Amino acid sequence: MDWENIYPDFPVNKSMTWLNNCGTTPAMAPVVEEMKAYYEAYGNSGLFLPSKWSFGAVKLAIQKIIARLLNVMPSDVAVIHNTSEGMNFVSHGLKLKRGDELLLLENEYPSNVYPWEHWGKKGIVLKTVPSGASPDEFLSALERELNRHTRVICLSAVHWCTGMPLPVKEVAGICGERGILFMLDGAQGAGHVEIDMNWGIHACAFSAWKWLLGPLGAGLLVIPERHLHNFGFVFKGTGSVVDDGRYLPYRDGIKPSAERYMISTANFADWVYLRTSLEYLERIGFPKVMERIYALSNLLASGLKDLGFSLAGDAFPEIRTGIVCGKSDKMESGVIVNELAQNKIIVRERLGWVRFAPHIYISEDRVSKTLSVIEKILAGS
Repeated sequence: MDWENIYPDFPVNKSMTWLNNCGTTPAMAPVVEEMKAYYEAYGNSGLFLPSKWSFGAVKLAIQKIIARLLNVMPSDVAVIHNTSEGMNFVSHGLKLKRGDELLLLENEYPSNVYPWEHWGKKGIVLKTVPSGASPDEFLSALERELNRHTRVICLSAVHWCTGMPLPVKEVAGICGERGILFMLDGAQGAGHVEIDMNWGIHACAFSAWKWLLGPLGAGLLVIPERHLHNFGFVFKGTGSVVDDGRYLPYRDGIKPSAERYMISTANFADWVYLRTSLEYLERIGFPKVMERIYALSNLLASGLKDLGFSLAGDAFPEIRTGIVCGKSDKMESGVIVNELAQNKIIVRERLGWVRFAPHIYISEDRVSKTLSVIEKILAGS
């Protein structure tokens, strides 16, 4: 892959070095061009758009790509708005009884905490499991918390503060052996690390504006049809019913797939954006994309260690991740983040770590320049 051809597709490279791709990702030039064309066509003809922008065509294109990425059927994919929405759909649809236990990840992102809090008022025991410094530490902590009352485990694919991939496949195996429902927050994982719903994941929700290069406000909920019976359906909308294009008479028949969660009129422009981003990544090939992300993060991690940084990844060196988190004993992480921003290098501070997250449009030269800036910042301390 000639990555040099990728860099011009991202206008952000003209003004800054964006290393916060596990937070949000700036729009690429092909997306900007597609959106201009779409809005022009919509302005000229309203809903009478060319077939390539039909509701069905755009929806199916998104579903097929996500289905190939996560190893499900296209109908198992619902295009929604964000992780919180997806987790609320599945959380409120669960059938739990007083005394059941639900396990969450300690220091989890709020999108995978708030949707579960209502259960605490209904007699369900909510527990958090420490992530630990490594996947093995997490598994040990998880196994200590498991008991005959454990009914649900909800976990992120990758920890948003340390970049540590969680042992999703192993947890899915444990859940399968014990009859526990396993929900996955894939926001930091989809397009970044391998996720296979056939490992035994009952539902997965994630935002699209991180590693998938999608727009703010677009997300996915993936539930294989064989697992739908685990979730009651509590949010019915116009798009939830069979033959939803026919409005009268009202109907009780709910769609027999995850598409039932696409409950009403979507922000269709976001779908056009998302399809363009997904097709761009799939043309390259998601395995190549992931390998490129790991290569850049490894280069960055090596350079940070040469500058005396301690890395969260030191505790799991054999696990690949695109999120590099480091600390320097010469300067507080928050100060480093602010100084980098002054030099138009965008990173974030999380739990005391400086968090870096490169994507395919970051060159080796930009990584080297970032490390040079950090060296100068530390020298000035």
